Amino acid sequence: MSSQVRGGTRWKRFALVMVPSVVATAAVGVGLAQGALAASFSVSGQSFKVSTDKLDGQDFVQYGSVAVGKDLEGKDASHAVAVSGFSSATITNMCQSVVTPKVPFIGKSVSLELRAGTNPKRPVEATNLYLDVSQLDADADFENIDIGVAAGSLKKENRPNGIGIQPGTKANENGFAQRADRAVLTKVEQTAWATTAGTFKLSDLKLRLHTGVKECF
Repeated sequence: MSSQVRGGTRWKRFALVMVPSVVATAAVGVGLAQGALAASFSVSGQSFKVSTDKLDGQDFVQYGSVAVGKDLEGKDASHAVAVSGFSSATITNMCQSVVTPKVPFIGKSVSLELRAGTNPKRPVEATNLYLDVSQLDADADFENIDIGVAAGSLKKENRPNGIGIQPGTKANENGFAQRADRAVLTKVEQTAWATTAGTFKLSDLKLRLHTGVKECF
């Protein structure tokens, strides 16, 4: 009986450590499928990596902001981010990974890996997509790009489906921003603190847990 109690306690500790990983996964699509999560949520104490073969997005906007939350020890944490937004986007061969270090009971790091849209004919589909990014490497093509727009003026009047600053986020409306009618990013590797979307359709979704460090790149 005492052995069972100790085991249960350890698994509770494991669950507490893994919560940020599960939250990060939800941010990429599961919890946001109905667009129910507010944009002003507190970010988890873990960044995550995302890679894709291709992201084809409409009504691209980009501006600076701050992602606010807690670190894994529960202390206040803030992160400068470049927010990239799209009114709609298709994403081919998406991989997301997040690593939780030194998980109790297991004694090692645990990696959560999510893959979707592996079939080019059935890509991931998203609307009102915003990415809070701290690092991005990609090849990029833009259509009708404007660089140096005030962030508060991002939405184009002639683009009825266009977007601007994400409601509820911390951004200077007079700060530097850029926009384009369309952006196509290929060979994408990014580190992010949050992803939100109004809808997120993940085709061929696969989620795996790995002992040790296993990341998308």
